Amino acid sequence: MTDESKDGSDRSAGENIAYNGFDQEFEYSRCLNPKEERDLVLKEDQYSIIEKRPTWQKILMKPLKFIRKTIPKSTPQPGTLILVRGGESLWNVNGTFTGWADPDLSPKGKQECEHAGRLLLQQGFEPDVVYTSRLKRAIHSSWVILHEINAIYLPVYKSWRLNERNYGSLTGLSKHETAKKVGVDMVQAWRNSIKARPPALKKSDAYYPGRDRRYADLSDDQIPVSESLMDCMERTRPLWEYKISKDLKKGNNVMVVGHGNNLRGLIKLVDGISDEAIEDISIPTGIPFIYRFDENLNPIQPEKDYLTQVHTSGIFLEKPGLLKMALEQEVETKANVPGLLREKLESSQALRTVTLEQSLLTLKQEQELAKLAELNKSMFPGKIENDLESRIQLEPAQVLSNNTDTSSSPLEDIRGFEKPANANAVYEKGIPNIEALPPEVIIPGIGKYQKPNEPVVVLIRHGRTPHNNLGLFTGWEDAPLAEDGVEDAKDAGRILKRHGFEFDVVYSSWLNRAITTAWYVLDELDQNWLPIIKSWRLNERMYGALTGKSKKMIANIYGEDQLKKWRRGFTIRPPPVSSYSFSYPGNDFRRIKYVKDIRISWTETFCRSIEKRSFQIHRKFPKSESLKDCMDRSIPFYTQRIVPEAVEKGKRVLITSHENALRGILMYLCDIPEEAMNDLHLPNGLPIVYNVRRKCITLLDDGSGIDPMEIYDFGPAAKYLFRPCELDDDFFKEKGMKESQSKTDLKSIYSDHVSLMTISSKI
Repeated sequence: MTDESKDGSDRSAGENIAYNGFDQEFEYSRCLNPKEERDLVLKEDQYSIIEKRPTWQKILMKPLKFIRKTIPKSTPQPGTLILVRGGESLWNVNGTFTGWADPDLSPKGKQECEHAGRLLLQQGFEPDVVYTSRLKRAIHSSWVILHEINAIYLPVYKSWRLNERNYGSLTGLSKHETAKKVGVDMVQAWRNSIKARPPALKKSDAYYPGRDRRYADLSDDQIPVSESLMDCMERTRPLWEYKISKDLKKGNNVMVVGHGNNLRGLIKLVDGISDEAIEDISIPTGIPFIYRFDENLNPIQPEKDYLTQVHTSGIFLEKPGLLKMALEQEVETKANVPGLLREKLESSQALRTVTLEQSLLTLKQEQELAKLAELNKSMFPGKIENDLESRIQLEPAQVLSNNTDTSSSPLEDIRGFEKPANANAVYEKGIPNIEALPPEVIIPGIGKYQKPNEPVVVLIRHGRTPHNNLGLFTGWEDAPLAEDGVEDAKDAGRILKRHGFEFDVVYSSWLNRAITTAWYVLDELDQNWLPIIKSWRLNERMYGALTGKSKKMIANIYGEDQLKKWRRGFTIRPPPVSSYSFSYPGNDFRRIKYVKDIRISWTETFCRSIEKRSFQIHRKFPKSESLKDCMDRSIPFYTQRIVPEAVEKGKRVLITSHENALRGILMYLCDIPEEAMNDLHLPNGLPIVYNVRRKCITLLDDGSGIDPMEIYDFGPAAKYLFRPCELDDDFFKEKGMKESQSKTDLKSIYSDHVSLMTISSKI
């Protein structure tokens, strides 16, 4: 049993519980008019997840938009709504009231989510946007599903409105012990009645959400201390009305990875189910529930051949309960015939990516196990049904028989940054500022050491990939992390955690290796609820026709001198890829629809319109880039997007990206000359900390006692990267920081980082 599950089961049942069964003192329903409610929901998006057009383009497009509105046009076919209940959590295993508490998925819960992803793959459902809660088990569920369908680049909105129902002072209590203490009828009323609220939490309670930083953007009256099922549904309703339904009307397929009660609330809204009938609705874990809509966003009734649930218009992609039987059958078969079936989930992580064939093969195996389990059940009746599955009332339908996958693996990969052979060559190098480890003590009256809340930008080059190890040009090719690359990312998260770092927002590229690095870092920090903004502008340099080829191969074909020019020249572009090449990013149709800030290519638009026999707008995606081209997109993204959106507001920013994109940002931050840029090397998985107020780069002490310059090779340009920090008042005035800092503030900041070692005299 984990520490989290122990925490849930050790509380005495009945503690802080009122025995009247209803808490009428707390009113959760809001008294907002529709406009106020809409504004409140839209303001909850602190950061735009999807790339938007620049302001000047919006101004130029206004007349065209007005003309378009006057021209009659057909309404686009609404997208598909995909509802997935997150996998089993650690607290589900031991029967604990969870609510807004934050346990992670159990191993079985991860398997359920992988299975859900395989079902989506098998039947061709492709989400365009994802909504989930701010709770770890739902976020982790969405991550596993997106990884399984190879779509982790999708925008993911993490909303508190999709959190599970708040069970008040029942949170953390054992359901069984509570039932013995206050009676089964009372517990069942709290769980299943649509209007009954459990006793409320107190603000001093350990599970009061107002103590959690992830809800710092909510007002006190938005944070529930106890909720009925109706309260939970009412909290979800504005998100449906002002965001999810809008996305569906635009033709986007929307996947909602939520919890049992708020998914029931969405089903109630979509199908117009009565308060009484909603109690008959249950959502199992691991089985997507699908809605299709007509042009008026009314749900379309499914055909007889599909599996649906009473009172609803949605369809299950598989009969509920089959996965549970398959997993039980797998355990039984493994015990009787060792080695016959797939190895344990942990061993499957040697796989670096999940292909369509792998997923479908695993799904086929799981469904064959389910058939075997059903056969055993028919031969040996009398087995007690799972409580949730027995409550699901299915309409007569044909159960889908599917084909699919053998072993799945999340996201692991290999290393790539090796110190060059000439790393010991003598050159003038900078001496980095080293931030020492904080004291491993609990400060009386304060608690554990916490890093001062001041603006900071942490840059991390993604973990190593197989392409790095093999000496291949990667560029925009979507290579996954290698096994050692996963450790790179985890190590970065661990050292940031040891130094007490907290972040407010994360920026990454749209490539797998950078997004996965961000995920592992946040997972180590226990901050995976943060928004992750994914932009093509933080992608690696586009290597054109060199993509996927080894450096030795290029040297043999074109010669060593030409290879050096392409690699080291600041303005020299490699040969471009063809418009029909697999490596051309404009052919990545799943991603390009999210890009609005690249100008239109009229040549490509004309050619593709002829090919499709309909008008096809195509943007001018890069076919090859010099180092300068790469920096010309990464630097403006930092100065025009990250700075005004986060840095100027005092936010703590994490950027996980690629070497050349990060070189550009560091070139801007550290005033590195162009001619030195190719001499700057960035190790994989190493946090490079830029202190906004001091305008300097700092490395973090890893506790080994070894000089980082002996471990990592930053190249000859290190002297530009590691410069003395600036601590004078003039600097703060020049940067125009909104918050004025007195000399006393500066002294207190300096004392907090007394272990910061700046040795300017040696540079």
